[in-house]
Amino acid sequence: MELRVLRYFLAVAREESITAAAQQLHVTQPTLSRQLMDLEEELGSPLFIRGNRKITLTEEGRFLRKRAQEIIDLTDKTQAEFNSVEDMITGNVHIGAGETQAIRLLAKAACRLGDEQPHIHYQLFSGNADDVMEKLDKGLLDFGIVIQPVDISKYDSLQLPYQDVWGVLMRRDAPLANKDYIEPADLKDLPLLCSRQSLLKSDLSDWYGSDFEQLNIIIRYNLIYNAALMVEEGLGYAITLDGLINTTGDSTLCFRPLAPKLTANLYLIWKKYQVFSKASEKFLAYLKDDLSTAMPPPLY
Repeated sequence: MELRVLRYFLAVAREESITAAAQQLHVTQPTLSRQLMDLEEELGSPLFIRGNRKITLTEEGRFLRKRAQEIIDLTDKTQAEFNSVEDMITGNVHIGAGETQAIRLLAKAACRLGDEQPHIHYQLFSGNADDVMEKLDKGLLDFGIVIQPVDISKYDSLQLPYQDVWGVLMRRDAPLANKDYIEPADLKDLPLLCSRQSLLKSDLSDWYGSDFEQLNIIIRYNLIYNAALMVEEGLGYAITLDGLINTTGDSTLCFRPLAPKLTANLYLIWKKYQVFSKASEKFLAYLKDDLSTAMPPPLY
């Protein structure tokens, strides 16, 4: 399976047309069609459903699209890492993170490093801890920021001097908006939107108590932005971290922390025995330097 053919396959999957893909790739349509048929023969599975107006992927094609994109991304990342020169460091630092204010710490390190090495660039992937760790394991990320609770025993890590606070995002005209904080009994029978992060349940269940399974969780979300729009439309209350959604000024939303207080520690993680590119190694050095003097922001 050649990388060139995988790039051809991804172009067709993206364009949903052999003709359009051939034009974009600057190859002839018969050549592209032949390459795709050879790929299907090599894998022993049909990858496309060829319709009159567009081409769609089979189940096998959708699986290959995900794997092919990961292979191409890793190949491009590796090639870029070999292109740096001794004095002027170039290349990309790949970072994955959940939604957290702690990303500001990485931004500050990147700003300082940019003054010295302006040709270092950054690729930022947003996802929860499960998504970030999956991409770390596959070598598609250099670093990840994950939010407790997660098992980071198989990674090297730095605890960040930052804690996020769990609470409830709601409309300003919601009955609970009159409270300064939200207690477990307040959530009973309410329609709730909750993060789907696989390990989050343990902390919330400890906070809520034995009846956690009885909570009315109507939606499990990945990232909070779309969930916040649903809250704004009156669908329910979102359990989330503070500072991710603007609740100041003319916002129709407000945030109330949980009581007893439930906080989450944050960690920067990377694969054990990771061989970093020069760009990633330099970035980590700058971040460690910043963390040695950083003060955490005040909590409630």
